[in-house]
Amino acid sequence: MRTGVFFLLLAYVLSQFYRAFLAVLAPVLEGSIGVTPADLARSSGLWFLAFAAMQVPVGWALDRIGPRRLAAGLLGVAGGSGALIFALAQGPGAIDLAMVLIGIGCSPVLMASYYIFARVYPAAVFGTLAGAMIGTGTLGNLAASLPLAFAVEVFGWRGALMVLAAVTVVVALALWRFVADPPPAPASEARGSLLDLLRLPALWLILPMAMVNYAPSAGIRGLWAGPYLADVFGLDTGAIGGVTLLMGVAMVVGNFAYGPLDRLFKSRKWVVLGGNLAGAACLFALWALPGGGVWQAAALLALVGLFGASYPLIMAHGRSFVPAHLVGRGVTLLNLFSIGGAAVFQMITARLHGAVSATNAEPVAPYGALFLFSALVVLAGSAIYLFSEDRTD
Repeated sequence: MRTGVFFLLLAYVLSQFYRAFLAVLAPVLEGSIGVTPADLARSSGLWFLAFAAMQVPVGWALDRIGPRRLAAGLLGVAGGSGALIFALAQGPGAIDLAMVLIGIGCSPVLMASYYIFARVYPAAVFGTLAGAMIGTGTLGNLAASLPLAFAVEVFGWRGALMVLAAVTVVVALALWRFVADPPPAPASEARGSLLDLLRLPALWLILPMAMVNYAPSAGIRGLWAGPYLADVFGLDTGAIGGVTLLMGVAMVVGNFAYGPLDRLFKSRKWVVLGGNLAGAACLFALWALPGGGVWQAAALLALVGLFGASYPLIMAHGRSFVPAHLVGRGVTLLNLFSIGGAAVFQMITARLHGAVSATNAEPVAPYGALFLFSALVVLAGSAIYLFSEDRTD
């Protein structure tokens, strides 16, 4: 089981990489094949949409066929072919297709891990294990910053993507070999469906928080940080890689920090709420002073990543209301809202960026609007979550 979880962790590193690498590639793709930031925003949104759309069938498959075949098959076939198509792309259409396939390939990886944690380990440590998985997996986020920028300069972006395609297939083969499906739910437990989960009132006050918590940090780190730093401060690929590396490190620290805080403070709700309000404050600061200097921007971006890392604790909060025989569908429902929120965020911010750019010649204006929208979204989710029922295991 430990070996299988280790390779699931490697697969999740790839998943984190693929959702964040466009920020660093944005300048070189625009110069090489004419792909604009708006094109990449659409491609990034399609990754999240494909990932989100897969969560319902992934949840069903986890409960019915187990994590091994599901994670290995989708990552190897869809993820590997998507990375290869990206490496051979000649325009935005191929990038869109590649990102859809990669999103499908990555869709079962984290949920397969959570399914194993929920079925094998005590419920009280679910939040800590979830946070550790995300925190360690976020090394992929780091790899998609300065290391990727270095690789692109040395090997070219096509060569780097070719290597990634091969690595993706190798990791998928390791999943097939080493992941062990946990014992199924006892036959005495009643079978249920997604509708049974949607009948739980407690989840409806947690799902909006899941939807908005991850979206700003994922969207900014995964895409908008690169164009923002290039357009407003004139940074090149290497410097953008350095700033996004800092934000990625903050996200790693945040995931590890949030994990055990529910046991420390005897609350999940108030830890999540406090962290997200702090993140919203940082986004408001970026809106108020979007051109205030590189170091100020880098620090605020890092804090957005740090405070926006409460996803594992939100998952643990929601999972505490889910019956054992619906764990697969329960965690994927929560993940559907999280990734779906990020997808919608990418689509809306792409349109927002384009609309403001068309009416305001100042390069900083569209990013100020983007940061304000992000802050308001987090506040709206927090206002609903305020009325949720607190629960720890």
